[in-house]
Amino acid sequence: MKPRSAGGALGGILGAVAMCAVAGVLVTAAVTPVVALSGISAASAIDIFEKLPDHLDPGQLAEPSTLYGLMPDGNGYYEIATFYEQDRHMVGWDEISQFAKDAAVAEEDPRFYTHGGVDVFATSRAVLQNAAGSNLSGASTITMQYVRNVLVQEAEAIADPDERDAAYEDAMRQDIDRKLKEMKYAISTEKKFSKDEILLGYLNIALFGRQVYGIESAAQFYWGKSAKDLTLAEAASLIATVNNPSKLQIDIPENIPANQERRDKILRSMLKHGKITQAQYNEAIATPIEPVITPRPAGCNIAEQNYNLGSFCDYVLRYIKQDPKFGDSPTEREFKFSRGGYKIYTTINYDMQNAATASLRENVPSLLDGIDVGAAGVSTEVGTGRVLAMAQNRPFNNAEDFLSSNPGYTTVNYNTDYEMGGSSGFQVGSTFKPFTLANWISEGHSVQEIVNVNGRRVQESSLKASCLPDGVYGFGSFDFSNDNLGIKGNQPVLTAIAQSINGGLMSMQQKMDLCNTFSIAQKLGVHRASDQRVWTQADADAGFTSQESVGQIVVPTLNKEPRDLSVVPSNVYGGIDEIAPITMAAAYAAFAGDGTVCTPVPIDSITDTNDNPVPFTKSSCSQAISPEVAAGVAYALQYTAENGLARHARSSMGIPHLAKTGTTDDVVDNWTVGASTKVATAVWVGNAGPNANGKRVSTQPFGRLMYADQAIWPAIMNVADGYYGGDAFPKPTAAATQKITGKVPEVRDKTFDEATNLLVQAGFSVVDGGEVDSSVAQGRIASSSPVAGSDAMIGTEVTVYRSNGQATVVPDGLVGATEKEARAILGRAGFSSIKVGCDVEGTHDAKSTVAFTDPASGTEARTSSQITLAMTCTPKS
Repeated sequence: MKPRSAGGALGGILGAVAMCAVAGVLVTAAVTPVVALSGISAASAIDIFEKLPDHLDPGQLAEPSTLYGLMPDGNGYYEIATFYEQDRHMVGWDEISQFAKDAAVAEEDPRFYTHGGVDVFATSRAVLQNAAGSNLSGASTITMQYVRNVLVQEAEAIADPDERDAAYEDAMRQDIDRKLKEMKYAISTEKKFSKDEILLGYLNIALFGRQVYGIESAAQFYWGKSAKDLTLAEAASLIATVNNPSKLQIDIPENIPANQERRDKILRSMLKHGKITQAQYNEAIATPIEPVITPRPAGCNIAEQNYNLGSFCDYVLRYIKQDPKFGDSPTEREFKFSRGGYKIYTTINYDMQNAATASLRENVPSLLDGIDVGAAGVSTEVGTGRVLAMAQNRPFNNAEDFLSSNPGYTTVNYNTDYEMGGSSGFQVGSTFKPFTLANWISEGHSVQEIVNVNGRRVQESSLKASCLPDGVYGFGSFDFSNDNLGIKGNQPVLTAIAQSINGGLMSMQQKMDLCNTFSIAQKLGVHRASDQRVWTQADADAGFTSQESVGQIVVPTLNKEPRDLSVVPSNVYGGIDEIAPITMAAAYAAFAGDGTVCTPVPIDSITDTNDNPVPFTKSSCSQAISPEVAAGVAYALQYTAENGLARHARSSMGIPHLAKTGTTDDVVDNWTVGASTKVATAVWVGNAGPNANGKRVSTQPFGRLMYADQAIWPAIMNVADGYYGGDAFPKPTAAATQKITGKVPEVRDKTFDEATNLLVQAGFSVVDGGEVDSSVAQGRIASSSPVAGSDAMIGTEVTVYRSNGQATVVPDGLVGATEKEARAILGRAGFSSIKVGCDVEGTHDAKSTVAFTDPASGTEARTSSQITLAMTCTPKS
């Protein structure tokens, strides 16, 4: 479809009487006397003219908006992408070839520099020709054409499409009223601006075909050069185009003969009016029209092509469309953006982006048979939210015809929320564990506390949940297991985090409020990437109050808002919600940044065409968790990076890093999320969506795909470390890292339940050691290990032994007694098997006394057990 012209000639045949009114107007305007050709009085013409508006404000012409990135050396910017409805580049008087200025005046308005906005001779000729029945010749001066273009541009600047079309039709009306308005406006314009200013405005505003507006953009598009460098032949060809762009634009080969015909006419006019010499004319006439078409590509596809920034570019556009400071609706914001001539200086780091893209595409192909493979990496600046890198395995393209034959490309941005790129997010697995840890530390617990890390069955009522009915998660039970089966029993929380052991996190959660864990996560900005079904009273009425699922229907237990996290036990250690990588990066930045979370922002600044600042929504930062809690989490996650499952996240430059890995059920998704004190990065690799069979499949069978995140994350962060460095993380408080000990309570002679309650209340866990010989009544506790009164780490397992009731206490009074006296004491206690020996090699007699016994007095043994008496003996000489 060929574009419409912005400035068609006054079409149709105007009546002689109407044109006499025009002549009367010219009298009123004092341009020059024109003899009226009809009976309309001068007074009537004056009255009509004076009632017309005379103020015309050219306003801001539509210009492209452009995204920029900072050059790697920090000096200057490079153009990422440009966007426009009208490809126009405003230039000054000295930036336009004199040939173009002279061509416009010679052909369009030879008396431009002598009339007052309305050419009386041209208008009178038009009146006479019209009266004679001829077609109206061009009566519009350059000033009048400029006025018409301004009116058209004012119409085009209206965001509402219906209002815009109506205003355009009004500006292009082919009647006497429009002509009179143009004249009135032209006269007013001539009083306000100089001739050169009007000609410059005309050359900057004119349509040259398609979306090309203004002499500079036209020169670039048709000839691949600046307007100041146009030759005579090129300048005349461009000015020719303005007369009827759709029929004269030379990017359409069949238009070239018509363009050349008009070009040559312009050249003759220039020669006639002394603007060029005969030699210049001869050379230009002989020059064939051979355009060098140089389109100015627009859109994010060019950003992908040139800089692998397609998805980031799309994110910036969506950010602007979501920003209420740009307008009341996405449509209005996009309209303003595509016309406003904004310069948008983005936050992207050139080298980090290159590293991210290269590593992602080296480690994860865009297509794999059997899996809809996806991978993404995004980095944000700690403390500011600035997005420094945003890359993925599949290149960006939003052309439907291209996508249909190039399935390795995508319009979806895997790094962002749905409205910012079309992704629904991905389950985050164990990268959610640090949010549970944040709650743990905030409630005064230490990472050195001992917890049960075993997989097991858990009673739902053991999980406090103040935001749910009855104040607990439920009244059933559920089983869970660990992926890491090599670490069992009671272990420090630090080990549970570093080795990602689910059982440890469940034990921690049993000591906290489930709702608080998710409240902290949400304060850190963690939310679902797309809208979910909201929990309703109907769900509660149906009895769905605590179940994670009922049949095949997932039941959200606390979803009051569409992006709320699911308040379910498996989420505290398994991260079952689908969350965007950029959300995880921003949250982990808070762990590295004293607990301050900042919303991601891809823009540093915006200026208008006059380089004035343009307001936009910047990052919003808030204190999500206290600096002390953040330091405690950072301590555990740095330990995880140095000694745990995230050892691949260690810096090659010695910069302190914190990190956590995450893997979802069946290894469908794989994550590494972490940070230095300067930059946070989240990397995800997994299923972008179901495969051809409608399933999300394990990444295990696809080579090293399940480990790809472990190569990508350090590739990005090593570049970040080189740019931004990094400091030591703040030291955690003693409370967050201390080894908390307590006295093991006395449980002897207690029932097993009584002993268990005492030990649990003291902070210990209990292991049943079975029965032992004891004098305590059968079934009651005989002893414990560690023994009562000793110091032990809180959370340590205390083994309690039950009495079988079959032992007697070895009596006191044996040491120092004679053999006869000792035998009597033991006999009275029920012991009959007695062995006598010497404490040293020698002999003893009736006067010898007992040096020690085995077993010793006070210990317990069966009466059938042998008691050994070691006597004080006389050594052999």
